[in-house]
Amino acid sequence: MTTSFVQASESFIPATQDTHALRRVFASVSAISCPRQYNFHMHTTCSDGRLNPEQLMEQAVDIGLRGLAITDHHSTKGFHRAQRWLETHGEAYAQERRPSEDRSLPHLWTGVEISAGLMDDEVHILCYGFNPHAIELKPYLQSTTPTGQYYSAASVIEAAHAAGAVTVLAHPARYRRSPDELIARAVELGIDGVETYYAYNNPDPWTPSPKQTVDVKNLSDRYGLLNTCGTDTHGLSLLKRV
Repeated sequence: MTTSFVQASESFIPATQDTHALRRVFASVSAISCPRQYNFHMHTTCSDGRLNPEQLMEQAVDIGLRGLAITDHHSTKGFHRAQRWLETHGEAYAQERRPSEDRSLPHLWTGVEISAGLMDDEVHILCYGFNPHAIELKPYLQSTTPTGQYYSAASVIEAAHAAGAVTVLAHPARYRRSPDELIARAVELGIDGVETYYAYNNPDPWTPSPKQTVDVKNLSDRYGLLNTCGTDTHGLSLLKRV
């Protein structure tokens, strides 16, 4: 990437950890932002996806994504490979594939999806913009669901915040308990946002589920949360889930 650091406050931080820019994006996303402008929920072969990180980044450039995060389960290996691809091959690839178009590269943020216990249910918490080397996140980056004291949503959110992350409750209408219950409790624990724009029935083409979107957006507005969007891609196309 041409610029790998940005100025924040009085120090420099990696662009992959620029949560100020990330929050501005989350404040602007809508039902049409995903999958061709932003995508903040994708998996690679480093967890349970079918695309390797390099293939994912090639698709991101081909689509013209402005920003994204790879959210492999309990791993940042895919993020690191994607970052290396951007730095070493991104500009050349964009020039080759889109010689007469805008060749700006997408902004890649750190990301991970962590399983956690919340109200006797297992939920997924998406974390963005964190320091991937932070000691607080080490128990959660072992490629497996955390156990014991680390499994609670309270512990996940606390550790993620200590590492500088923005925390988001993934697909809140997909669990046994209602979004009303789960989001209210997650707010008490300090969650920053919800995955408002999500396709629950895997439609083709991908589009956020209308009823769930309205319900979750109303809850997000009630609690003053950030809104995110993502395809939750596990297959071979970033334009759908599987």
